Amino acid sequence: MNKAELIEVAAKEAGISKAAANKALDAMLAAVVKAVSKADSVTLVGFGTFKSAKRAARTGKNPKTGDTIKIPATTVPKFTAGAGFKAAVAGKKKK
Repeated sequence: MNKAELIEVAAKEAGISKAAANKALDAMLAAVVKAVSKADSVTLVGFGTFKSAKRAARTGKNPKTGDTIKIPATTVPKFTAGAGFKAAVAGKKKK
């Protein structure tokens, strides 16, 4: 499912226009990005948690040449699925 399909489903389920659903989705995504970029976490109970995680510096290998390269430390976004989301994907009914 791509963004346009998600907007279409959200608009139909919520009984709103596609333009309103698009605006709401863009606002929600912008809020998540802003919060995570400030090292805050965003928790949606039953769905999951968006947060930032530090990745340590490490050595890697250039696949083309085989040379060893240094990969610097960085901060990356991370998503952890919630129990309800995991259960839905696994096909289990929520208790």
